Amino acid sequence: MKTIPVETTINGDTTEFLCHADESLLDVLRDRLGLTGAKEGCGTGDCGACTVTLNGRVVCSCLVLGVETQGARIETIEGMANGETLHPLQRVFIEEAALQCGICTPGILVAAKALLEQNPEPTDTEIRYWLAGNLCRCTGYDKIIKAVQTAAAEMRSA
Repeated sequence: MKTIPVETTINGDTTEFLCHADESLLDVLRDRLGLTGAKEGCGTGDCGACTVTLNGRVVCSCLVLGVETQGARIETIEGMANGETLHPLQRVFIEEAALQCGICTPGILVAAKALLEQNPEPTDTEIRYWLAGNLCRCTGYDKIIKAVQTAAAEMRSA
């Protein structure tokens, strides 16, 4: 099968890759680019484990074709920290034990970051609505919601 060249920006860096016309962005990220933070939980866009932002919109990377990202701006969990310094969301999730197995955590963090960029002072209901596409099979969502609120408050005061 023929491969197609794609040039995009991933986590601020211009990136070029070859992919098949039917290859998902998730497969490109994981298998071609070594960015394994996004996970395949369902392959149908129902669980959110593969969440990334594409041109500022939260998307399930399993539902986007790699070739569709030509010229796009993609942000993944790998681009969230600043070198060795964790993003406040990442740090607070660890401090408040808002994660367990870690399969859903990257997608939840990417979605939560996108929320806080648009709405730095969300209510619990707004957080629950925004994260509704991200399923966690291990924890209840209360610690996740609390961690997002704690990180939001910290980010507002910074």
